[in-house]
Amino acid sequence: MPAQSAPSAYSALSHLECSRTGTRHDADVVQGTSPAGAPLLARYDLEQVRATVTKEEIAARPPSLWRYHEVLPVRSPEHVVTLGEGMTPMLDLPRYGAALGVPNLKMKDESLIPTGSFKARGAAVGVSRAHELGVTGIAMPTNGNAGAAWSVYAARAGMGSLIAMPVDAPEITRAECVVSGAELYLVDGLIGDAGKLVAAAVAERTGYQEVSTLKEPYRIEGKKTMGYEIVEQLGWRMPDVILYPTGGGVGIIGIHKALLEMRELGWISGDLPRLVAVQAEGCAPIVEAFRRGDTESVPFPDAHTVAFGITVPKALGDFLVLDAVRETGGTAIAVTDKELLAAEAALARSEGAFICPEGAACFAAVEQLRGSGWLRGDEEVVVLNTGAGIKYPETVPVDVPTLPVDGRIPGAPGAR
Repeated sequence: MPAQSAPSAYSALSHLECSRTGTRHDADVVQGTSPAGAPLLARYDLEQVRATVTKEEIAARPPSLWRYHEVLPVRSPEHVVTLGEGMTPMLDLPRYGAALGVPNLKMKDESLIPTGSFKARGAAVGVSRAHELGVTGIAMPTNGNAGAAWSVYAARAGMGSLIAMPVDAPEITRAECVVSGAELYLVDGLIGDAGKLVAAAVAERTGYQEVSTLKEPYRIEGKKTMGYEIVEQLGWRMPDVILYPTGGGVGIIGIHKALLEMRELGWISGDLPRLVAVQAEGCAPIVEAFRRGDTESVPFPDAHTVAFGITVPKALGDFLVLDAVRETGGTAIAVTDKELLAAEAALARSEGAFICPEGAACFAAVEQLRGSGWLRGDEEVVVLNTGAGIKYPETVPVDVPTLPVDGRIPGAPGAR
């Protein structure tokens, strides 16, 4: 077993652990998956953290995800690559929640983070750690937003980026990659097809690291900060239920990891929130595995949904998603594209929030879960909106009148 480096004051990173076998691995060399082919999880000396920092001290720090640096993997602050990410709003949704029969409904709104999606969290921490370990270029397949985020943060770090995305990915994400100098390729297929091409390319390049979902250890560390923020923003307490749109599943795995860490630190106590993995019916491998009682999913055939970010037919960390859902008494649920688009429009009309279709899938799921009785209606429910609706203009048809310059705008609707 490799010798472990002593944790620094800035980070209490101890080692990496195989998520299947529990074997320990060196955190101070570039790592991919474990020898078992499973994701590696960062582990920390939480006793040291508990002895050296309090949640009150953290609350007084600047409002970015780096306020939790002791439980993040970057060892030295000078290696932090940041665009100000983190501490996104937690919004009450009184009118929409009342309409659904869930009056204590809240939204953690990731649309206001750099690059307009929660992917910036994983990119900030993943790029920072890769840069610290001497990586000169990152490479990844993407459904759009992750590639955009990682290419922007790579540019911020002075690193190269190689991105491959399905030709159907949102067009704006192509522009984000191109404008930040990424080497971008479109693939006539799905994200898995793009992944095969990226893996082959990285094998022929020096200094590049493949940073596909859960094929490096640190994207999840950035994503877990959503869990820390939810608890802190609620006054260092947990909600009853958290819903998360699930494709690769890094977010829900990360939130679960954060909750377990905070419990070990003594910052929270009691039952964890019920975690809900939300998918679209056009690509629902996690939901099907959950219903079957399986420990992992099987590839979903002919995957397609307007919620493009969760079009992942087979996730590497599917078993971790299912563990998180089951261990917290949660569930997995799929909604139709029609239902999620209706939820997207209803939320914008009632609360003024134009969210991404992936986030809208969670609100459609809230309606279903309340209708089935899984939600009683008295719970505090937090929905993760993972991105900005303006990145998906094709989800909102615009058919409005054009007036001549000498025309007349009609009177107010309903006026006599």
